[in-house]
Amino acid sequence: MWLYVLKRILMGLPTLFLVAVIVFALVRLIPGDPAQLMLGDLADEQSLAAMRARLGLDQPIPLQFLIWLGDILRGEFGHSIRTGEAVLPTIMGRFSVTASVVVFAVLAAMLVAAPAGLIAARFQNRRLDFGIILTAIISLSMPSFWVGLMLLLLFGVTLGWLPTIGYVGLDEDLGRGLLYLIMPVVALALTEIGVLTRMMRSSALEVLRLEYVTHARAKGLSEGAVLTRHVFRNAAGPSLTLLGLILASLLGGATVTETVFSLPGIGKLIVDSIYARDYPVLQGALLLVASVYVIVNLVVDLLYTVLDPRVRLS
Repeated sequence: MWLYVLKRILMGLPTLFLVAVIVFALVRLIPGDPAQLMLGDLADEQSLAAMRARLGLDQPIPLQFLIWLGDILRGEFGHSIRTGEAVLPTIMGRFSVTASVVVFAVLAAMLVAAPAGLIAARFQNRRLDFGIILTAIISLSMPSFWVGLMLLLLFGVTLGWLPTIGYVGLDEDLGRGLLYLIMPVVALALTEIGVLTRMMRSSALEVLRLEYVTHARAKGLSEGAVLTRHVFRNAAGPSLTLLGLILASLLGGATVTETVFSLPGIGKLIVDSIYARDYPVLQGALLLVASVYVIVNLVVDLLYTVLDPRVRLS
Protein backbone atom coordinates (compact mmCIF):
# COMPACT_ATOMS: atom_id res chain seq x y z
CA MET A 1 0.00 0.00 0.00
CA TRP A 2 2.61 2.53 1.08
CA LEU A 3 4.91 1.41 -1.74
CA TYR A 4 2.12 2.13 -4.21
CA VAL A 5 1.52 5.57 -2.67
CA LEU A 6 5.24 6.34 -2.84
CA LYS A 7 5.37 5.22 -6.46
CA ARG A 8 2.43 7.45 -7.39
CA ILE A 9 4.04 10.43 -5.61
CA LEU A 10 7.31 9.87 -7.45
CA MET A 11 5.40 9.70 -10.73
CA GLY A 12 3.88 13.09 -9.95
CA LEU A 13 7.23 14.82 -9.37
CA PRO A 14 8.19 15.05 -13.08
CA THR A 15 4.73 16.45 -13.77
CA LEU A 16 5.19 19.12 -11.14
CA PHE A 17 8.64 20.01 -12.50
CA LEU A 18 7.27 20.35 -16.02
CA VAL A 19 4.40 22.47 -14.71
CA ALA A 20 6.90 24.67 -12.85
CA VAL A 21 8.83 25.26 -16.09
CA ILE A 22 5.66 26.09 -18.02
CA VAL A 23 4.31 28.36 -15.28
CA PHE A 24 7.60 30.23 -15.02
CA ALA A 25 7.78 30.70 -18.81
CA LEU A 26 4.15 31.79 -19.21
CA VAL A 27 4.37 34.29 -16.36
CA ARG A 28 7.39 35.90 -18.02
CA LEU A 29 5.39 36.29 -21.25
CA ILE A 30 2.81 38.54 -19.55
CA PRO A 31 3.22 42.07 -20.97
CA GLY A 32 4.32 44.74 -18.55
CA ASP A 33 7.17 45.57 -16.18
CA PRO A 34 6.61 44.95 -12.45
CA ALA A 35 9.14 47.64 -11.59
CA GLN A 36 7.28 50.13 -13.77
CA LEU A 37 3.98 49.20 -12.13
CA MET A 38 5.42 49.67 -8.64
CA LEU A 39 7.21 52.98 -9.28
CA GLY A 40 4.77 54.52 -11.71
CA ASP A 41 5.08 56.00 -15.18
CA LEU A 42 7.20 58.94 -14.02
CA ALA A 43 10.05 56.82 -12.64
CA ASP A 44 13.47 57.37 -14.24
CA GLU A 45 15.62 54.61 -15.69
CA GLN A 46 17.98 54.56 -12.72
CA SER A 47 15.15 53.94 -10.28
CA LEU A 48 13.68 51.27 -12.54
CA ALA A 49 17.05 49.50 -12.82
CA ALA A 50 17.50 49.55 -9.05
CA MET A 51 14.01 48.12 -8.54
CA ARG A 52 14.60 45.36 -11.11
CA ALA A 53 17.85 44.47 -9.34
CA ARG A 54 16.09 44.32 -5.97
CA LEU A 55 13.42 42.03 -7.44
CA GLY A 56 16.00 39.86 -9.20
CA LEU A 57 14.56 40.68 -12.62
CA ASP A 58 17.94 41.81 -13.97
CA GLN A 59 19.29 38.25 -13.88
CA PRO A 60 19.18 35.91 -16.91
CA ILE A 61 15.88 34.01 -17.22
CA PRO A 62 17.44 30.53 -16.62
CA LEU A 63 19.16 31.82 -13.49
CA GLN A 64 15.89 33.34 -12.26
CA PHE A 65 14.21 29.95 -12.70
CA LEU A 66 16.96 28.09 -10.82
CA ILE A 67 16.84 30.59 -7.97
CA TRP A 68 13.05 30.30 -7.79
CA LEU A 69 13.15 26.50 -7.93
CA GLY A 70 15.78 26.35 -5.20
CA ASP A 71 13.72 28.62 -2.99
CA ILE A 72 10.66 26.38 -3.49
CA LEU A 73 12.60 23.26 -2.53
CA ARG A 74 13.56 25.05 0.70
CA GLY A 75 9.94 26.05 1.30
CA GLU A 76 10.58 29.68 0.41
CA PHE A 77 8.14 31.00 -2.18
CA GLY A 78 9.47 34.54 -1.97
CA HIS A 79 7.63 37.76 -1.22
CA SER A 80 4.88 39.56 -3.08
CA ILE A 81 6.10 42.34 -5.34
CA ARG A 82 2.89 44.26 -4.70
CA THR A 83 2.48 43.97 -0.90
CA GLY A 84 5.83 42.62 0.31
CA GLU A 85 4.09 39.79 2.22
CA ALA A 86 5.40 36.23 2.21
CA VAL A 87 3.90 34.30 -0.70
CA LEU A 88 3.24 30.95 0.98
CA PRO A 89 1.03 32.23 3.84
CA THR A 90 -0.78 34.47 1.37
CA ILE A 91 -1.70 31.73 -1.09
CA MET A 92 -2.55 29.23 1.65
CA GLY A 93 -4.86 31.73 3.33
CA ARG A 94 -6.64 32.38 0.04
CA PHE A 95 -6.70 28.69 -0.82
CA SER A 96 -8.45 27.86 2.45
CA VAL A 97 -11.31 30.17 1.43
CA THR A 98 -11.69 28.45 -1.94
CA ALA A 99 -11.38 25.00 -0.36
CA SER A 100 -14.13 25.68 2.18
CA VAL A 101 -16.54 26.57 -0.63
CA VAL A 102 -15.50 23.88 -3.10
CA VAL A 103 -15.39 20.95 -0.67
CA PHE A 104 -18.88 21.68 0.62
CA ALA A 105 -20.16 22.15 -2.95
CA VAL A 106 -18.68 18.89 -4.22
CA LEU A 107 -19.94 16.93 -1.20
CA ALA A 108 -23.43 18.38 -1.64
CA ALA A 109 -23.38 17.60 -5.36
CA MET A 110 -22.29 13.99 -4.81
CA LEU A 111 -24.84 13.40 -2.03
CA VAL A 112 -27.59 14.45 -4.42
CA ALA A 113 -26.22 13.08 -7.70
CA ALA A 114 -25.31 9.55 -6.56
CA PRO A 115 -28.80 8.49 -5.40
CA ALA A 116 -30.44 10.46 -8.22
CA GLY A 117 -28.36 8.65 -10.83
CA LEU A 118 -29.05 5.25 -9.28
CA ILE A 119 -32.78 5.90 -9.11
CA ALA A 120 -32.86 7.14 -12.70
CA ALA A 121 -31.07 3.99 -13.87
CA ARG A 122 -33.37 1.74 -11.84
CA PHE A 123 -36.47 3.31 -13.41
CA GLN A 124 -35.03 3.69 -16.89
CA ASN A 125 -37.39 5.14 -19.52
CA ARG A 126 -40.07 5.86 -16.94
CA ARG A 127 -41.43 9.18 -15.78
CA LEU A 128 -39.12 9.36 -12.79
CA ASP A 129 -36.11 8.76 -15.04
CA PHE A 130 -37.23 11.46 -17.48
CA GLY A 131 -37.82 13.87 -14.62
CA ILE A 132 -34.36 13.34 -13.15
CA ILE A 133 -32.65 13.67 -16.54
CA LEU A 134 -34.63 16.81 -17.37
CA THR A 135 -33.63 18.33 -14.04
CA ALA A 136 -29.99 17.41 -14.66
CA ILE A 137 -30.04 19.01 -18.11
CA ILE A 138 -31.58 22.20 -16.72
CA SER A 139 -28.92 22.22 -13.99
CA LEU A 140 -26.19 21.84 -16.61
CA SER A 141 -27.63 24.69 -18.65
CA MET A 142 -27.39 27.26 -15.85
CA PRO A 143 -23.96 28.93 -15.52
CA SER A 144 -22.76 29.14 -11.94
CA PHE A 145 -22.27 32.91 -12.13
CA TRP A 146 -25.89 33.40 -13.29
CA VAL A 147 -27.14 31.14 -10.50
CA GLY A 148 -25.05 33.15 -8.08
CA LEU A 149 -26.52 36.44 -9.26
CA MET A 150 -30.06 35.08 -8.98
CA LEU A 151 -29.36 33.80 -5.47
CA LEU A 152 -27.95 37.18 -4.48
CA LEU A 153 -30.98 38.94 -5.89
CA LEU A 154 -33.52 36.63 -4.23
CA PHE A 155 -32.04 35.65 -0.86
CA GLY A 156 -29.69 38.58 -0.36
CA VAL A 157 -31.43 41.66 -1.76
CA THR A 158 -35.15 40.79 -1.90
CA LEU A 159 -35.57 38.56 1.16
CA GLY A 160 -32.51 39.69 3.10
CA TRP A 161 -31.95 36.22 4.54
CA LEU A 162 -28.28 35.87 3.61
CA PRO A 163 -25.33 38.32 3.52
CA THR A 164 -24.35 39.67 0.12
CA ILE A 165 -21.05 41.47 0.79
CA GLY A 166 -17.93 40.41 2.65
CA TYR A 167 -16.67 37.14 4.04
CA VAL A 168 -16.25 35.60 7.48
CA GLY A 169 -13.98 32.58 7.88
CA LEU A 170 -15.25 29.41 9.53
CA ASP A 171 -12.39 29.65 12.04
CA GLU A 172 -13.50 33.13 13.07
CA ASP A 173 -17.23 32.54 13.52
CA LEU A 174 -18.67 29.16 12.50
CA GLY A 175 -22.30 30.31 12.36
CA ARG A 176 -21.72 33.46 10.36
CA GLY A 177 -19.15 31.71 8.20
CA LEU A 178 -21.69 29.10 7.14
CA LEU A 179 -24.16 31.84 6.23
CA TYR A 180 -21.59 33.38 3.88
CA LEU A 181 -20.95 29.97 2.27
CA ILE A 182 -24.55 28.94 1.52
CA MET A 183 -25.03 30.83 -1.74
CA PRO A 184 -21.56 30.15 -3.24
CA VAL A 185 -21.88 26.46 -2.39
CA VAL A 186 -25.34 26.20 -3.97
CA ALA A 187 -24.19 28.09 -7.07
CA LEU A 188 -21.27 25.71 -7.63
CA ALA A 189 -23.12 22.54 -6.64
CA LEU A 190 -26.09 22.95 -8.97
CA THR A 191 -24.02 22.66 -12.15
CA GLU A 192 -21.97 19.76 -10.85
CA ILE A 193 -25.10 17.88 -9.77
CA GLY A 194 -26.23 17.70 -13.37
CA VAL A 195 -22.85 16.38 -14.60
CA LEU A 196 -22.49 13.77 -11.86
CA THR A 197 -26.11 12.59 -12.10
CA ARG A 198 -25.79 11.80 -15.79
CA MET A 199 -22.47 10.03 -15.27
CA MET A 200 -23.82 7.93 -12.38
CA ARG A 201 -26.93 7.00 -14.37
CA SER A 202 -24.88 5.92 -17.39
CA SER A 203 -22.53 3.78 -15.27
CA ALA A 204 -25.37 2.24 -13.26
CA LEU A 205 -27.23 1.25 -16.44
CA GLU A 206 -24.22 -0.76 -17.57
CA VAL A 207 -23.85 -2.49 -14.21
CA LEU A 208 -27.57 -3.31 -13.95
CA ARG A 209 -27.29 -5.43 -17.11
CA LEU A 210 -24.54 -7.66 -15.69
CA GLU A 211 -25.21 -11.22 -14.57
CA TYR A 212 -24.16 -10.85 -10.94
CA VAL A 213 -26.91 -8.23 -10.45
CA THR A 214 -29.47 -10.73 -11.76
CA HIS A 215 -27.97 -13.35 -9.45
CA ALA A 216 -28.24 -11.00 -6.46
CA ARG A 217 -31.91 -10.41 -7.21
CA ALA A 218 -32.47 -14.15 -7.62
CA LYS A 219 -31.09 -14.70 -4.12
CA GLY A 220 -33.92 -12.58 -2.78
CA LEU A 221 -32.03 -9.37 -1.99
CA SER A 222 -34.16 -6.25 -1.85
CA GLU A 223 -33.82 -3.72 -4.65
CA GLY A 224 -32.28 -1.24 -2.23
CA ALA A 225 -29.61 -3.74 -1.21
CA VAL A 226 -28.85 -4.57 -4.84
CA LEU A 227 -28.44 -0.90 -5.72
CA THR A 228 -26.30 0.04 -2.72
CA ARG A 229 -24.21 -3.10 -2.21
CA HIS A 230 -23.69 -4.24 -5.79
CA VAL A 231 -24.55 -1.55 -8.32
CA PHE A 232 -23.23 1.56 -6.59
CA ARG A 233 -19.78 0.25 -5.69
CA ASN A 234 -19.13 -1.00 -9.21
CA ALA A 235 -20.70 1.96 -10.98
CA ALA A 236 -18.97 4.64 -8.91
CA GLY A 237 -15.63 4.39 -10.72
CA PRO A 238 -16.31 6.76 -13.65
CA SER A 239 -18.21 9.14 -11.38
CA LEU A 240 -15.32 9.10 -8.91
CA THR A 241 -12.87 10.01 -11.67
CA LEU A 242 -15.13 12.84 -12.82
CA LEU A 243 -15.57 13.95 -9.22
CA GLY A 244 -11.80 14.14 -8.79
CA LEU A 245 -11.44 16.26 -11.92
CA ILE A 246 -14.26 18.57 -10.80
CA LEU A 247 -12.79 18.94 -7.31
CA ALA A 248 -9.31 19.69 -8.62
CA SER A 249 -10.65 22.15 -11.19
CA LEU A 250 -12.74 24.05 -8.67
CA LEU A 251 -9.96 24.07 -6.08
CA GLY A 252 -7.75 25.53 -8.77
CA GLY A 253 -9.87 28.61 -8.65
CA ALA A 254 -13.59 29.16 -8.98
CA THR A 255 -12.71 32.65 -10.15
CA VAL A 256 -16.09 33.76 -11.49
CA THR A 257 -18.00 32.55 -8.43
CA GLU A 258 -15.48 34.19 -6.12
CA THR A 259 -15.90 37.46 -8.03
CA VAL A 260 -19.71 37.31 -7.87
CA PHE A 261 -19.72 36.74 -4.10
CA SER A 262 -16.62 38.87 -3.33
CA LEU A 263 -14.77 35.90 -1.87
CA PRO A 264 -11.02 36.36 -1.22
CA GLY A 265 -10.13 32.99 -2.77
CA ILE A 266 -7.21 31.64 -4.77
CA GLY A 267 -8.88 32.38 -8.12
CA LYS A 268 -9.30 36.06 -7.36
CA LEU A 269 -5.70 36.16 -6.09
CA ILE A 270 -4.46 34.75 -9.41
CA VAL A 271 -6.41 37.34 -11.41
CA ASP A 272 -5.18 40.20 -9.21
CA SER A 273 -1.60 38.94 -9.49
CA ILE A 274 -1.84 38.84 -13.28
CA TYR A 275 -2.97 42.47 -13.42
CA ALA A 276 -0.24 43.53 -10.96
CA ARG A 277 2.49 41.45 -12.68
CA ASP A 278 3.19 39.96 -9.24
CA TYR A 279 5.44 37.11 -10.41
CA PRO A 280 6.15 35.38 -7.06
CA VAL A 281 2.48 35.20 -6.02
CA LEU A 282 1.28 34.14 -9.47
CA GLN A 283 3.93 31.42 -9.79
CA GLY A 284 3.25 30.11 -6.30
CA ALA A 285 -0.52 30.06 -6.80
CA LEU A 286 -0.32 28.26 -10.15
CA LEU A 287 2.12 25.73 -8.76
CA LEU A 288 -0.28 25.10 -5.88
CA VAL A 289 -3.09 24.47 -8.38
CA ALA A 290 -0.95 21.91 -10.21
CA SER A 291 -0.09 20.20 -6.92
CA VAL A 292 -3.80 19.98 -6.11
CA TYR A 293 -4.42 18.13 -9.37
CA VAL A 294 -1.66 15.61 -8.61
CA ILE A 295 -2.84 15.01 -5.03
CA VAL A 296 -6.51 14.66 -5.98
CA ASN A 297 -5.65 12.14 -8.72
CA LEU A 298 -3.63 10.14 -6.19
CA VAL A 299 -6.54 10.10 -3.74
CA VAL A 300 -8.94 9.02 -6.51
CA ASP A 301 -6.65 6.12 -7.45
CA LEU A 302 -6.59 4.96 -3.84
CA LEU A 303 -10.37 5.25 -3.47
CA TYR A 304 -10.83 2.94 -6.46
CA THR A 305 -9.48 0.09 -4.36
CA VAL A 306 -12.04 0.80 -1.64
CA LEU A 307 -15.12 1.06 -3.85
CA ASP A 308 -14.32 -1.55 -6.50
CA PRO A 309 -13.14 -4.94 -5.20
CA ARG A 310 -11.94 -5.88 -8.68
CA VAL A 311 -9.18 -3.30 -8.50
CA ARG A 312 -5.97 -4.49 -6.88
CA LEU A 313 -2.80 -2.58 -6.14
CA SER A 314 0.16 -3.66 -8.18
